[in-house]
Parts: sequence; C-alpha cells; structure tokens
Amino acid sequence: MDIQTLTDGELFRYLILPLLIFSARVVDVSLGTLRIIYLSRGFKLFAAICAFFEILIWLAAITQIFQHLSNFIMYIAYAAGFATGSYVGITIENKLAVGFVAVRIITQKDANELVGHLREMDYGVTTATASGISGSVRLVFTIIRRKDLNEIIDIIRQFNPKAFFSVEDVRAVKEGIFPPYGNRILNSIRSVRKAK
Repeated sequence: MDIQTLTDGELFRYLILPLLIFSARVVDVSLGTLRIIYLSRGFKLFAAICAFFEILIWLAAITQIFQHLSNFIMYIAYAAGFATGSYVGITIENKLAVGFVAVRIITQKDANELVGHLREMDYGVTTATASGISGSVRLVFTIIRRKDLNEIIDIIRQFNPKAFFSVEDVRAVKEGIFPPYGNRILNSIRSVRKAK
C-alpha cells in the first residue's frame, strides 16, 4: 500500500488511527505500570488517579479497535503500544524513584570509615558484628529514599569496594533519620572533596 495513493479516509484508517492507538496504549500501560508500583508501596491516592486515567484511555483505544476490526494494522499498533508502554512505565518509575529501600552491607574490611561517612551525611545507620563463611564480618543496615540509592552505592564503592550489599523495597517507614533534601547537593560536594 503506497502512501501517495491513499485517500484521506484511508490515510486516517491505516496510518493516523494506528498511531493514535499506539500512543494511547503507551500512555495507558505506562499508567498501569505506575499504578501497580504505587499500590505495592502503599500510595493509594496516586494509584487511584493512575487507574482512572488508565481505564479511560484504554476504553477510547479499545472502542476504536472494535470499530475497525478488519484493520490488522490496528492490532499491531495495539500490541506495540502495550510493549512500549511497559518499558516507558518502568523507565518513568525509575526516574521518579518513589519510596524507600533497605540497604544491607556486609564487609570483611573495617567499616568504621563507611559508617562514619554515612552518619556525617545524616543517614541513619545500624551496625552489628556477625559471623560469615570466612569469619567475622561487619553488617551495616540503613533505610534510605530510593532517590538516594545511587549516591549510597557510590559511597559503598568508595569506602569498601569489595563489600557485598543488597537492596530491598520497603513498603512503609515510620520515624527514622534521613538527610533533608536540601542537604543532598552539599553532601555530594562533601563526598567528592573527601575522595580527593
């Protein structure tokens, strides 16, 4: 099918409408991905708002599909939009970095510098001495905002490059010690200066 030979009606049916369906699916599946993530982290209001717009857009898209059942390009656009929406939704959520994570660090090397640096940067840190397969180890535990995860990983690598660490999602946090958002830039500058 040559684009130049398409009439206005055919252009709409075989090009514009499939592009609209694709776009609608990208948006509604992205919202669905965010809704599930918000639900799993206990953000009920955000999940409800995402659900409302997700289903509204989905209804508009599926209505067009049923009105043009003979147009196979619509099916491809619908499926491609679904796949792309899943990817876009996860990408958006990673950028938003909503919620908290628990970071467990296990190190054989003395962890005093690492712990001291984290505390200096206003992170709440709990430590304990434990026994691992190759002897005594130091266990360092902290709950942080997901937005701070990359900064924490950089700090771990700076002070204890061979440390084992794991990261887990945390559904809810009450109390705790967290650096104020305004201090994040200042803390990053401090970290760079100490590394020099």
